[in-house]
Amino acid sequence: MSGPVQVSKLDGYVRITLDHPPLNVLTNAGLAALADAFSEAGADPATRLIRLDANGKAFSAGVDVGDHLGDKVHTMMRELARLFDTIDDLEQPTVATVRGVCLGGGCELIAAMDLCYAGEAATFGQPEIRLGLFAPPASVLLPRLIGERRAFELLLSGATISAIRAAEIGLVNRVFPDDRLEEEVDAVCGTLLAHSGVALRQAKKAVRLARGLSNVEAHRKVHRLYMDELMQTKDAHEGLSAFLQKRSAAWRHE
Repeated sequence: MSGPVQVSKLDGYVRITLDHPPLNVLTNAGLAALADAFSEAGADPATRLIRLDANGKAFSAGVDVGDHLGDKVHTMMRELARLFDTIDDLEQPTVATVRGVCLGGGCELIAAMDLCYAGEAATFGQPEIRLGLFAPPASVLLPRLIGERRAFELLLSGATISAIRAAEIGLVNRVFPDDRLEEEVDAVCGTLLAHSGVALRQAKKAVRLARGLSNVEAHRKVHRLYMDELMQTKDAHEGLSAFLQKRSAAWRHE
């Protein structure tokens, strides 16, 4: 795929790369391309993991300010909603890698990922309030991810925070030296890809099932998922048999 988003299909996973230099600003066309890329990756049964990164020194400076004006804003909000709905519907684990500036819509993107790893020079923030606006996806995602008070601090101040601070508040998982970031995230993805693809999807589904429920109801739903879906898979039986037979599992990802 050419244009603001590049897509690479690799062994077991899809890599989606923002490619709109110099700051990977997300235009309406870029938002649409991203939504399409995630949708196609998620629909492919061979995809066990989806990885998001960016070319250049910046991850993304956010959504194009010009697309907030006139009739463009309606398209922008529609494509933004489609993108985040698509990401939320993905069954596969998602992993983001961040270098440099990650602001506005870029920060919202990584907040929607399951895992996020940053280089030590990365910076994060939601500067929309400085323009007399607020950040719609971040208003939903950040309180759930980092807690309401910390979300308010980012959303109301418009401040930019360091990668270290982002890790402290739970916005990113870990921070690595910039010159080691790629190899470290490669290792993370390698660990995930060594597992059963169906088990990864079921584990992600279990976490999502429990959202917003009481402990009792969450346990009931996850229990049913475990018995009715996970234990009906070939990989669950293969993994248990391999352990008991002291051999490596041969995953079929089904």
